[in-house]
Amino acid sequence: MLTFRIIPCLDVKDGRTVKGVNFVNLADAGDPVELGARYAAEGADELVYLDITATHEKRKTLVSLVEKVAARLNIPFTVGGGIAGAGDVEALLAAGADKISVNSSAVRNPSLLDELAYRFGSQCVVLAVDARREEDGSWQVYTHGGRRPAGKELFSWVKEGVERGAGEILFTSMDHDGTGKGYALNALRTLASLVDVPVIASGGAGSPVHFYEAWKKGKASAALAAGLFHYGRLTIGEVKDYLAARGVPVRR
Repeated sequence: MLTFRIIPCLDVKDGRTVKGVNFVNLADAGDPVELGARYAAEGADELVYLDITATHEKRKTLVSLVEKVAARLNIPFTVGGGIAGAGDVEALLAAGADKISVNSSAVRNPSLLDELAYRFGSQCVVLAVDARREEDGSWQVYTHGGRRPAGKELFSWVKEGVERGAGEILFTSMDHDGTGKGYALNALRTLASLVDVPVIASGGAGSPVHFYEAWKKGKASAALAAGLFHYGRLTIGEVKDYLAARGVPVRR
C-alpha cells in the first residue's frame, strides 16, 4: 500500500514565505529555505514551493531559491509559479527541483502539458488547479493566483490535464483555503475516482482529523498544508502520529 504523504506548502512572494485566507490578506511566515529545512527534519514527505506573484523577472529569483533549497533538503520538492515553457522547466530542474507545477500557463495553453510530459516525463509534471464552488453548485477553475475565472469546469479540466500528460493533480479549494475547517472532501473524492494519478488535497487543513478525512473520505494520495505548520499550530510528527494510530499508512 502506498503511503499517504504530508506536504507542507510554501507560498513565496518577494523571497519570503507568505500565507493568507481565501487567497488574500497575505502575511509573512518566514524564510522559505529555513522553513523547508525544518520541515524536512520534522519528517515531511515532500515540499511544494509556489511563487504566487511570479513574473519573468521574479522567475530568475525563483531559480536562485531552488538552488538554495536543493542544497539544504534531502526530500523531493515541487516548484511552481510563472512557468511558461519548457525552458523554464529545464532551468528549475537543473537547479535541483524534482517536480514542477503548472497552473495558469496550462489553462492558457493546454498543449504545454503534452510538451512537458513528452520532454521531461509525466512523473515530474504536476497540474495545480485552484477552483471555487459557484452558486449553481459547479466547481469553476481560477488562474493568476485565484484572481481570474478561467472559464473551465474543474472535473473536465483535470481529466483533460491527465490525458495530456499531467502525472499528479494538486487541487486547492479556494473556498476552504486558510479557513482551518477541512478539505473539500466531495470534490476530492470525485477527482480521485475520475483520474488514475495521485490527487493532492489542498486548502482547509486545521487539525489532524482533516488529514485523516482527506485520506479516508476524500481518497486523496497526499495532503498539503501551509499556515497550520508555518505558525506552529501542529507539527508534521503530530499529524503522522494521529494518522498512524488510525491505520493510515505513513512514512515514519
